[in-house]
Amino acid sequence: MVQSVAAAVSGGVDLVQLREKDLPGGKLLELALALKAALSNRALLLVNERVDVALAAGADGVQLGEDALPVVAARKMLGPDALIGRSVHSVDSARRAATEGADFLVVGTIYATRSHPGEEPAGPELLRSIAAVVSLPLIGIGGITPRNLGEVMRAGARGVAVISSVLASPDPEGSAGELKRGLLARAPAVQEAPFSDD
Repeated sequence: MVQSVAAAVSGGVDLVQLREKDLPGGKLLELALALKAALSNRALLLVNERVDVALAAGADGVQLGEDALPVVAARKMLGPDALIGRSVHSVDSARRAATEGADFLVVGTIYATRSHPGEEPAGPELLRSIAAVVSLPLIGIGGITPRNLGEVMRAGARGVAVISSVLASPDPEGSAGELKRGLLARAPAVQEAPFSDD
C-alpha cells in the first residue's frame, strides 16, 4: 500500500488519508510513519479519527467522522495549525462542523461505492445544498471517477477523495494523474493548495 500511495502522490495526489479502522494503535502508528516517510513532504498526511496517532506520527492533521470526537477537542490536542476535516452527510451536519471550526468537509456518499455497500448515494445534490450554506472547502467522496468528476466539481466541490479509482488501479500514478488533470481543468483556482482561501 505504501508504494501505491507514493506512486499516486507522484501522479498528483496532494493529501493522503490513512484510514485503517481495524489496525491497533501501534500498527497504525508504524503505517503512519512509513507513509510520512514515503510522502517526503510531497503531500499532506491525515489520520482518520485517531488524534493520538496523528500527533505521534507528526501527521498534518486528522479526518473526523460525522460522529467522531468534536472538532474543538481535536483542535485542542493538535494545536491551531493542524488540518481538521469532518465527514458530513447532511446540511445540518455541515453547518455544525463549520461552527465547530473544521477546516474542510468531506461530503458523501455521492455515488454508489464498494467501500460503503448498501448505502444509498446522496448524489451531487448534497454538495450543492451544502455549498449554498457553508463556505468551507468541500471534498466529494464516494464512487468518484474521471467520468463523473465534472458533475461533482460543478456541484461545488473543491476536490475529491477516492480509493478504488487510484489504489485498485494497476497504475496508481497514471490514474491519480488523470483525476488531477480533470480536477484542475474544472477548477484551475484550486491549483496545488485546495485548502487555502486564495
